[in-house]
Amino acid sequence: MFRILIVEDNTNLQKLYAAILKANGYTTLSAYNGAEALEVLQKEHVDLMILDVMMPVMDGYELTEVLRQGGSELPILMITAKSEQADKRKGFLVGIDDYMTKPVDEEEMLLRIKALLRRSRIVAERKLTVGGTTLHYDSLTVDTGDGSFTLPKKEFYLLYKLLSYPGQIFTKYQLLDEIWGLENESDNTLNVHINRLRNRFEGNPDFEIVTVRGIGFKAVRKTEDER
Repeated sequence: MFRILIVEDNTNLQKLYAAILKANGYTTLSAYNGAEALEVLQKEHVDLMILDVMMPVMDGYELTEVLRQGGSELPILMITAKSEQADKRKGFLVGIDDYMTKPVDEEEMLLRIKALLRRSRIVAERKLTVGGTTLHYDSLTVDTGDGSFTLPKKEFYLLYKLLSYPGQIFTKYQLLDEIWGLENESDNTLNVHINRLRNRFEGNPDFEIVTVRGIGFKAVRKTEDER
C-alpha cells in the first residue's frame, strides 16, 4: 500500500485530502509545514508527497529545495492557490514533479498521483514493461517474445520515453530537446530514428508508434482484441 505525506497547514484541506486518499486505498501521513515534513520523512517511509506552498516555518519551495539538494527523488505534487505562471515555473525549477491549483478536482488529483507513482517505480527499477515487452535502461536491451537485443543509445532512449507515457503526444521539439539536447539535430534525424524503431518492432503485439500529423508522435498500447 502506498504511503502519501500531506504537507498542508489548512486543517480542513488536510482532512479532505486524507479522506479522498484513504477511500482510494492509500495510507496517509500529515505535516503542517516543511520542518514537520522533514521530521516525518526521517522516521517514515513515504512514496509520494502532496505539498502546499504558503506555510509557516518552512514553505513548499524551501522544503523541495532541501530534499532535492539532499538527493531525494521523492515524487512531489504541489497543490496551491498560487496560479501564476511564475509560481509554477519556480516550483518546477526547485524540483517538484507536478502542479495543481486549488480548488482541486478529486478525480484529476487521483489520476496525477497514480501517474507520479508509476513514473517513480519506473525510475527506481530502471525497467519498463509493456505487455510482453521489457526495456532495461542500464543495458539498453529490449526483451520481446522473439528474443532479446540491444538498441543504439538514441533509439532506446526515444522508445523508453514514448513507452513511459503511453498515449501522450510529444512534439518533435520536445523529443529532440530531451533525447539530443544541445546537439541540435533536425526533424529528419528524429524521423529516421522513429522509422528505425517502427521497422524493428513491426508486428510487435504490445505497442505501436503513431504519428500525430502536424504535432509529433505517441506510443499506443495495443488492446487484447488487437493482439
